[in-house]
Amino acid sequence: MNIKKGDTVKILAGKDSGKTGKVINIDHKTGRASVEGLNIFKKHVRAKRQGEKGEVVQLSRPMNASNLILVCPSCHKSTRPGYRVEDKIKTRYCKKCQATI
Repeated sequence: MNIKKGDTVKILAGKDSGKTGKVINIDHKTGRASVEGLNIFKKHVRAKRQGEKGEVVQLSRPMNASNLILVCPSCHKSTRPGYRVEDKIKTRYCKKCQATI
């Protein structure tokens, strides 16, 4: 998976396609990522105590990482990152502007 926590990504498919946001959380086992403020669904929460009212909470659900593409922080274009090994350290770079991500 070429997306990490804290990256800015663009959504390619779904109801929020074309929007960009920051990655909050990644689950490598399922291949899903949560994007801040996107893919929001409403959940009805039951009242916990008597006399209290139930409420509707908005949650950001994780989406499949294949529906996300990385946005380069320097050129602000969506790109698939390349990888370089410099001084025994593997780094990602933008294939469009050659800047290190």
